[in-house]
Amino acid sequence: MKNEIIERFTSYVKIDTQSNEDSETCPSTPGQWDLLHKLKEELKSIGMEDVTLDENGYLMATLPSNTDKHVPTIGFLAHVDTATDFTGKNVNPQLVENYDGGDILLNDSLHITLSPKEFPNLENYKGHTLITTDGTTLLGADNKAGIAEIMTAMAYLIHHPEIKHGKVRVAFTPDEEIGRGPHKFDVEAFQAQYAYTVDGGRLGELEYESFNAAGAKITIKGSNIHPGSAKGKMINSIKIGMELQNKLPAEEAPEYTEGYEGFYHLLSMNGDVEQTKMNYIIRDHDKEKFEAKKANLEKIVNELQQKHGENNIILEISDQYYNMKDKIEPVKHIVDIAYEAMKDLNIEPIIQPIRGGTDGSQLSFMGLPTPNIFTGGENFHGKYEYISVDNMEKATQVIIGITKLFEEKA
Repeated sequence: MKNEIIERFTSYVKIDTQSNEDSETCPSTPGQWDLLHKLKEELKSIGMEDVTLDENGYLMATLPSNTDKHVPTIGFLAHVDTATDFTGKNVNPQLVENYDGGDILLNDSLHITLSPKEFPNLENYKGHTLITTDGTTLLGADNKAGIAEIMTAMAYLIHHPEIKHGKVRVAFTPDEEIGRGPHKFDVEAFQAQYAYTVDGGRLGELEYESFNAAGAKITIKGSNIHPGSAKGKMINSIKIGMELQNKLPAEEAPEYTEGYEGFYHLLSMNGDVEQTKMNYIIRDHDKEKFEAKKANLEKIVNELQQKHGENNIILEISDQYYNMKDKIEPVKHIVDIAYEAMKDLNIEPIIQPIRGGTDGSQLSFMGLPTPNIFTGGENFHGKYEYISVDNMEKATQVIIGITKLFEEKA
C-alpha cells in the first residue's frame, strides 16, 4: 500500500492544477482537466463502476455494495486544484526515507532548508517517510494526498472482497481553493446519504465545524494630479485604502487569532493614486459575530464614502459558505463512526474547528452532510509543505475502516 500511495501521489502533484479566481470557466484552469482525465482512466482501471466526468469537471464513480445488508450510501471527496498562494508549476517532489529528525535540505543552490527549529512539528515524524518540495513550489498535498488516499482505499477494497461494505461513491472536484468547489456539484446525481472530504492536515484531524465565510472586494477611485500642483485636488486612492485598513480592529487578523476566533484578512491590495483594489475574506464560526464583522466593514466603507465621496468607494460583499456544524450535528453518528475508525487504528482523533475552507461546508448545506478527515500533510500552500507517507497510509486505512463500520452497524 505504501509504494502505491507514493506512486499515485507523486504522479498527481507533477500536474499543475492551480485554480484561478479570475477565470470564468469551470474548472477554472486547463491543468485540472488534465488530472481529471487521468483519474477517470485510473478509476476505470482499478475496477470502479459508473465512472462519469461531466462538462464542469466533476468526476464521480461507484464502488458497488458487496453485502446483503441495507447500508447507507456514503461518499468520499477530494479536490483536484491546488492553492493560488504559491506556484504549483513544475512540482518536483522529494522523498525522504527514514527521516532522522534533523534539517532537510530542500534546495542546495537556493539554500532552502526545512528545519525543526522553524517547524517543530517535524519532530513528530522521526522514522517516517516524508515527501517534500524542492523549495521552489508548493507540494500540492492539499488535496492530492486526499485523492491518492481515496484511490488507494478503493483499489484495496476491490482487491479484498472479504471486507463487507455498502455502496460507496467517490468524487473528485474542481476549484475548491477559490471557493467554488461544490457550486456545480450534482448532489442528486451523487446519490450518497453522507460523505467525507479527505482534506485535513495532520494525523487524527476530524472536523465538522467550519467558519462562516464571506468575500469582500473594494474598489477605490482617486484623482491623480501632478504633485507640484495637487493641493486640494489630488485624491490618493492608496491612502484611502490604508485608512480603511487602519479602521479595522488590528487584533482581528489571521496572525493574531486561533481556535474559534474570527478575523478580517486583507488578501491583496493593488493600485496607484488613480485606483486601488482591495480583496478581503471575513471569517467567524459564530454566526452573530460573522454578521457583525460584515456590518462593521460596511459601516467603515460608508464612513469613508461620506468623507471621500460615495461614488469613489465601491464595496461588493458576498457570502461564500456557512458553518457546517448546523447540518452535521443532527446526524452526528457520521462523526462518531469516523472517530471509531481512527481509534480502531490507535489514532487519537483531534476534533477541532476548521480554520479554513472545505467543500463539506457548502455540501452540508446542499443536503449532503460532509465532515472532514485528515490527509497527513503539514504546512500547506507553500514551499515548506510536506507530508508523511506513513500517515497517508493511515488515512487510507481510516477510509477503509469507515466503510466497514457503516456495514457492521447497519
